[in-house]
Amino acid sequence: MSDALQTLSARLLDWLPAAEKIDWRNSRAASWRIGRFGSVLRTHGDLDPVTLDDLAAMDRQKAQLARNTEAFLKGYPANNALLWGARGTGKSSLVHALLSRYADHGLRLIEVDKTALIELPEISERVAQEPYRFILFCDDLSFDAGDASYKALKSALEGSVFRGGGNVLIYATSNRRHLLPEYGSDNAQTALRDGELHESEAVEEKISLSDRFGLWLSFYPLRQDDYLMVVAHWLRRLLPPQSGLESQALNDGGLAEPVRLAALSWARARGVRSGRTAQYFARTWVGEALLKLDDRA
Repeated sequence: MSDALQTLSARLLDWLPAAEKIDWRNSRAASWRIGRFGSVLRTHGDLDPVTLDDLAAMDRQKAQLARNTEAFLKGYPANNALLWGARGTGKSSLVHALLSRYADHGLRLIEVDKTALIELPEISERVAQEPYRFILFCDDLSFDAGDASYKALKSALEGSVFRGGGNVLIYATSNRRHLLPEYGSDNAQTALRDGELHESEAVEEKISLSDRFGLWLSFYPLRQDDYLMVVAHWLRRLLPPQSGLESQALNDGGLAEPVRLAALSWARARGVRSGRTAQYFARTWVGEALLKLDDRA
């Protein structure tokens, strides 16, 4: 091989994604991405530390998804799950918290980008011989009109390997119940025949994808009392011990009144009462309070 060809070959190898053999004994999560020259599976080093106890006001959703995951870990029939609803309501955090809870019981997680959905069977084959149970996690999933990639997910969900068999399940989160945009015109061809409602082909097609998930869990904005309870939880988690700030932020009934009013104003400004909103407020309040202590020192 000529020197020029060797140099070109070396440069091409530099562009190729490095093959990584995952040691699943020491790795709890990884991501699957499609690169310029092929797909690659990479471990996640920095995992979300959220726990199930951090997720308030979603007891029903936690219980259902936890039981489904426990059945999966024991090799019992279990369902692919779609978590849908308002932004910031804890959908992704719930999946991360399940990994924290069940990793020591053999649960592992692989994040799959929407562009890689066509490779779900390949991912499943990659881990088929591993002695672990894998959640293939598609986060913040939605499809634009004309986006045909949803057919890859639909095809995978129809495959027997994702219907409670094997060692993989699909968990997906979305702000859309049916994953695809819905328009008023979709209902133009809906008709009533012999007393039965027959949806248009467009509606049927959009429903058919989410209908492939055996378990649906819905998430909604928090009620005001629940939102304030979540704010108080995160303040307790974030306030450093011995800082003396807890008495300023909290009282026996929950939040101190100035903090309560500030938390409500924060939620109004963001337009939603959610767990994410509550955590961001708590982070801001604690950070500013600690800076004031520094200024006084």
